[in-house]
Amino acid sequence: MIPNSLVSPERKILATALLVFPCVFGLVFIMHFRHFTDFLRFHLHYVPAPPQRVVSALIAAHNQWPLIHDPHMIGYLTLPVIPLCAFALYLLGRPARPIASACTLMITIAGSIYAGGVFGMWTAFYRGIGSMDPADLSGAIATFSALTAPQGAFLVTTWLAKLLMVGLAAQALTLLGTRVTPTWSILSVVAGSGLFLAFWDLDNWMLIGSALILIGFIPMRQALLQSTD
Repeated sequence: MIPNSLVSPERKILATALLVFPCVFGLVFIMHFRHFTDFLRFHLHYVPAPPQRVVSALIAAHNQWPLIHDPHMIGYLTLPVIPLCAFALYLLGRPARPIASACTLMITIAGSIYAGGVFGMWTAFYRGIGSMDPADLSGAIATFSALTAPQGAFLVTTWLAKLLMVGLAAQALTLLGTRVTPTWSILSVVAGSGLFLAFWDLDNWMLIGSALILIGFIPMRQALLQSTD
C-alpha cells in the first residue's frame, strides 16, 4: 500500500471526485421530493407534470428562493466533476486496456457536455417562467409546453446527455478481468448507470442509481489511491 503522503495531489483530487459526483447528484434527486412518500411512488415510465400546474406554481413562487437552491443549478455546477471521475476511471483501465479506456473516456466527457445543456435548459426555463407576470399565465403555459415538448433540439440534447451514463458503464466494464477493483464494484456502477438510462427523469430510480454508482466507486477510489503513475 502506498502511504498517503506519497499519493500525488492529482490522484487525491480524482479520488475525491468519485465521491462528490454521486453524492451531489443524489442530493439533487432528493430535493425533487416534497415528501418522503414521493420516493415510494415507483413508475416504469416518466409522465411529465401538467404544464398548467408547473407554470402556475413557478409564477406564484416568483423566484423567491435563491438560485443555488434550485436542484437543476446544483447539478449544473457539479458537472465539471464528472470529467474528473471519467479520467479517474481511465487511469485505472489504461494499463490493461489503453484503447478501450480512451474511447470510453471520450464518450463520458461528451455526455457530460450534453448533460450541461439539459441542466442549463431546465434552470433557464424555471427561472425565466418564475419571473413572469401572473397576467401572462396563458402565454407562459403555451411557451413552457412548446419549450419542453419531446421533440427537436430539446429531445436531441436529452438523448445525447444519456451518453454520460453509457460512458460510465462502458468505462467500468473495461475494468472487468483486470483485478484492479472487485467485480461487484464494476457491476454496481453498471447497474447504477443502467437505472439512469432505463428510468430517465424518474427521481427515485435515479437516486438508487446514484447510490449504486457511489458504492461501486468506493473500491475504485481506493484502487486509484493505491496505484502509481
